[in-house]
Amino acid sequence: MNLLQDTISVIVPPDAAVRVQAHRRLESLTMPYWALGRLLDLAEDLAGITRSMRPPIARKAIFTMAGDHGVVAEGVSKYPQEVTPQMVYNFVAGGAGINALARQAGATVTVVDMGVAADLSELAAAGKIVSRRIGPGTRNMAQGPAMSREEAIRALEAGIDIAGRAAEAVDVFGTGDMGIGNTTPSSAIVAVFSGCPAAEVTGHGTGIDEEQFARKVRVIEKSLQVNSPDPQDGLDVLAKVGGFEIGGIAGLILGAAALKKPVVVDGFISTAGALIAHSLCPTAADYMIAAHRSVEKGHRVALEILGKQPLIDLDLRLGEGTGAALAMNFLEAAVRVLTEVATFDEAMVSKANS
Repeated sequence: MNLLQDTISVIVPPDAAVRVQAHRRLESLTMPYWALGRLLDLAEDLAGITRSMRPPIARKAIFTMAGDHGVVAEGVSKYPQEVTPQMVYNFVAGGAGINALARQAGATVTVVDMGVAADLSELAAAGKIVSRRIGPGTRNMAQGPAMSREEAIRALEAGIDIAGRAAEAVDVFGTGDMGIGNTTPSSAIVAVFSGCPAAEVTGHGTGIDEEQFARKVRVIEKSLQVNSPDPQDGLDVLAKVGGFEIGGIAGLILGAAALKKPVVVDGFISTAGALIAHSLCPTAADYMIAAHRSVEKGHRVALEILGKQPLIDLDLRLGEGTGAALAMNFLEAAVRVLTEVATFDEAMVSKANS
C-alpha cells in the first residue's frame, strides 16, 4: 500500500496563481467577455493543472482498462462474458470505436488487462496489451465481496504504476473501460456514494429489457445488503462492489493527479472509478476533466458528486474511452484560444464602453 499512500500524499491543488494569470488573459481577449463560455473555463483549468500559460497537451494517451465481473452470473447483461476478450482483440486490431476516435484525436490507445476471464498472455507477451492482471474476473458481488481489500489495493496501484511509467511520454491521460457487466458494479458504487436507491442510479447498460432491468436492480440491492460497503472508505467500496478495471481507472486518475497532468474521464464506468479516486483523495478531482454525460442515469448523479460539468452530451454509452477521445479535441481548442487569440491591447482593438 506504500505506492498508494505515497501517491496520495503528493497530490496538491492546481496552481492558483497561474489560474489567475490565465483568467486575466482570457478576459482581455478580442471578444465580448467570456464569449467562448466553458471553453475558456477549460483553458483556465488546463493552465492551473499544468502550471503553464502554454499548457502541454500534444501527447494524448487513452488507457482502456479491461476486466470481467462475477456478477454476470446473475443475468445482469445482454451480452455473454466472452465478448470481453473478443473486444480486446478488436482493440488490438484497431477496429473498435475507440480506435477510430483516438486516431481522429491524435491519441494513442493502450489496452490493460486488469482481470479478463480469458487467457490473454499471448497478447501481453507480444507487447500488444499491458498485463496488470489481478485475477480472472471479480467474484460475484451478490454473494460476497467482489475482491479482497488487498486485491483492491493492487488494482489501484496498477493504475498508478501505469501512469508513472507513461509520465515522460504523455501530456494528457484519458480513461477507458471494457468489461461485460460493468455497469452493475458502477451503479452500485454510485448508489453507495450518493445514498440514492439502486433503481435511481441504474440504467439499461448494453440494452437489457425491462425484466432484465428489474433483475439488475434487485441484484445491486442484494449486493449492497450483503456487503454493506462503507461510503467513507473508498477502498472498502471498491473491494466489495467494484471491479478490477474500475480500480485501475481510479489508480490512473490518482497517478495523473500526482504527476500534475490532466486526466479526461470517459463515461459511466470511468466516472465510477473517479468516485473511488475522489473518495481516497478529494483533491484528485481538480485534475479530472469530465468528457461527456452518458445516457446511463447514474452518470449524472456521479458527476454531481464530483462537481463536474461534462464537455459534451451526445447520448453516448459505448465506453472504451470513446467520450474521452472526442473530448480531447476540446482541450486542443481551449489551448489554442489561450495561446493564439490576441488581447485587445495586442491587437490594438478598442474595448467596448463599460
